[in-house]
Amino acid sequence: MNLQAHYNQLYESAIKKIKSNNYQRDFLIDSPDDKRFGVTLLVRPSENIKNKIQFLLDDLKQIDPIQYYYPSTDIHITIMSIISCYEGFRLDQISTSEYIELISSNLKEIDKFNITFKGITASDSSVMIQGFPTDENLNNLRNGLRNSFRSSNLKQSIDKRYTIQTAHSTVLRFREKLLRINEVLEVLDYYKDYEFGTFEVNELELVFNDWYQRKNNSKLIKKFHL
Repeated sequence: MNLQAHYNQLYESAIKKIKSNNYQRDFLIDSPDDKRFGVTLLVRPSENIKNKIQFLLDDLKQIDPIQYYYPSTDIHITIMSIISCYEGFRLDQISTSEYIELISSNLKEIDKFNITFKGITASDSSVMIQGFPTDENLNNLRNGLRNSFRSSNLKQSIDKRYTIQTAHSTVLRFREKLLRINEVLEVLDYYKDYEFGTFEVNELELVFNDWYQRKNNSKLIKKFHL
């Protein structure tokens, strides 16, 4: 997959929808009745990169403070959504030790790898940082996990919603009407090719999480070191 071309296509489509007021608002962000939970294998960018991401978010907050901005504690890249969030899922419904064992066996063949965050893209409901793996380790890890989980009897919903191929990080979701669209678009354009930096992936987290990966609603199951 040509990641840059994919990100560009997403961005161009999203900008058209935002300009025409055809974007989507997430009405569940502030709902106390949202009980969607799942299990995710993820990686978190370095503190230095998260600080640079806050430059973007701070610029947007000055224009439109009522949207949902991810705090640094929640910023992540999804390696694999193992059990996609759904209402009624509880952690005690699975044997976490079996998941840890399966993932650990796949990680034996994976070396540390780097991801570069450069520029932003968007959807009709969110803004994302563009991530670019610098080698094939991420793809190899994902393919290994797909094969291992499909060969197991463990509960999983890998690729049920979509086949994950990118290394992006969602940092903003629209929850209210955009009141100053042109100014928001100016900020997005400024950061379109912004260099957020490169970080080494040497640790992964398996977490029980809500839809938004909020720290207060998540539970660490296991940390894996590469």
